[in-house]
Amino acid sequence: MTINDRSSSPAYDHNFTTNPQMMNTGKNKKLVVGLTGGIGSGKSATSNWFAEQGIDIIDADVIAHEVVAKGSDTLRKIQKKFGAWAINERGEMDRAAMRTHVFTHPEALIELESITHPAIREAAKEQLIASTSDYIILSAPLLIEAAEAGLANLCQRILVVDASESTQLERASSRDAQSAVKIKAIMANQLGREVRNSYADDVVINNNDLAALHSQLEPLHQDYLSLARTLKYAAD
Repeated sequence: MTINDRSSSPAYDHNFTTNPQMMNTGKNKKLVVGLTGGIGSGKSATSNWFAEQGIDIIDADVIAHEVVAKGSDTLRKIQKKFGAWAINERGEMDRAAMRTHVFTHPEALIELESITHPAIREAAKEQLIASTSDYIILSAPLLIEAAEAGLANLCQRILVVDASESTQLERASSRDAQSAVKIKAIMANQLGREVRNSYADDVVINNNDLAALHSQLEPLHQDYLSLARTLKYAAD
């Protein structure tokens, strides 16, 4: 576990006492820990462990699918912007067609994200406000890369799960049955390990088994509980 000072980072405004994005419901300010990491790093195993400790998990991937669900306002905006081809015969977003389109038209990705990112952020904020656990984990694979989505600015700390590239390849290929070439392409589109880690307050190294991972998470959990109590008392 490492602690880094990245208060000058452009990713978000990091200040426990003055951060204007700090979740606040009534008197109780909530500690939000952003969880991220590269493909195959072990984000799911990490969030599952926190969930077992009774901590609420807000999953940006789940939200990203929910906001474009059939009949949603966001999906209607996508159809209006891109046309009928963006919707399949089931009335859902045609993800394969959209992936192909944004790959060949880079400007289309910006247009798509200008529609989806505000919806994702608002849905995340609603779930954060509704949370009742001592602190909250906001899990997002592109928490740092997708700065325009603004999710990092909802967090007071960033926790990165780090693993060697060989470990990432092995895990992702066995889990998703994807080719090494495809996994490497995904990794190439994500931040490099050193850059991602430079944005972190806390880093756990996940190259071994679950026991080794959990042994690093337990002291962090205790630290987060302490920080959450500090925020609560400061608000009283």
